Amino acid sequence: MSQKVVLAFSGGLDTSFCVKYLSEDRGMDVYSVLVDTGGFSDAELKAIEERAYSLGVKSHVTISKTDDYYQQCLKFLVFGNVLKNNTYPLSVSAERIFQAIAAAEYAREIGASAIAHGSTGAGNDQVRFDMAFRIIAPDAEVITPIRDLRLSREAEIEYLKAKGVDQEWHKAAYSINKGLWGTSVGGKETLTSDQFLPESAWPTQVTKTEPETITLVFQHGEIKEVAGEKFANSVDAIRKITELAGPFGIGRDIHVGDTIIGIKGRVGFEAPAPLILIKAHHTLEKHVLGKWQLYWKEQLANWYGTMLHEGQFMDPVMRNIETFLADTQAHVSGNVHVLLAPYRFQVLGIESDHDLMSSKFGSYGEMNNAWTGDDVRGFSKVASNQVMIYGKINNQ
Repeated sequence: MSQKVVLAFSGGLDTSFCVKYLSEDRGMDVYSVLVDTGGFSDAELKAIEERAYSLGVKSHVTISKTDDYYQQCLKFLVFGNVLKNNTYPLSVSAERIFQAIAAAEYAREIGASAIAHGSTGAGNDQVRFDMAFRIIAPDAEVITPIRDLRLSREAEIEYLKAKGVDQEWHKAAYSINKGLWGTSVGGKETLTSDQFLPESAWPTQVTKTEPETITLVFQHGEIKEVAGEKFANSVDAIRKITELAGPFGIGRDIHVGDTIIGIKGRVGFEAPAPLILIKAHHTLEKHVLGKWQLYWKEQLANWYGTMLHEGQFMDPVMRNIETFLADTQAHVSGNVHVLLAPYRFQVLGIESDHDLMSSKFGSYGEMNNAWTGDDVRGFSKVASNQVMIYGKINNQ
């Protein structure tokens, strides 16, 4: 009886090679699985399924994880205002973890003795897949043909041609990975330290030029309404923001970061919805949360993002941080007004019943209503005592 192997399958060159190698060279029954976290159209999913069967898989399944992806991860990235290195909304980092987890769970479900992925040995994804597989299906063999055989793209193409798979494996000038939480863009410019991606490289071209203002409505930290349209599912609200802001060229940038394997990496991305959501949510929080809530949220959220990026999503400490982040959202409800314009957006202001910037207690720099000058004089004296004493003693 042939050994059963689950292959995390995308339909590209690497995973197509893996199907042929595993089924024909190693004599395994290949069960391919594509995990959709919001980055595929129905037509794309159908085409990938047809390609899998044409390559010779025993079975192919598509697992939809978009709602779980939002509920278990993305909403916490919003709650924490998570931007890696103050720039990157972890578009691919978060997506890969959920794809790896789902593939491993599927392997366990069908009793596969092996799990495979098509990552190379040069990036972050290999670690994310390896870790998820080992945690969820620790007894399964992990097979990584591209990494282990150290294959070039040309070698993979020649191998597939020899196996009768003679299709045009066009190497695009830019590698694109589209997802609900943003689209990554890699090309020759991102391999340098001094160049930016050209206009033609961005998947969403600029077609809107007339600025417009939209209102985002948050309830307990989650986006529920966009430009007057209400959404029962925040996933649909995210898609709506992308639809409105993407054609302005909003959300484009290049992230420079430390990879899990210890080298610096550079990747372009366009993520209009994540960047607008996080900035709008953070602005609302600055009005409705206290300074120590904001401080500790920033510390823990930064750590949460780093752990997620480095494949540690399943560590139990992540659930502890999520509990904290969710608890801070009790009063994060209100409207945020955002200006959209070509290549930029601007948060104009907020309205909330929980706004702590209340004129009942005073106007900053102008009028105090809830305390007297003597109150402040006494407070300042006590608050400065320790440093005053330190200075007197040590300056003798």
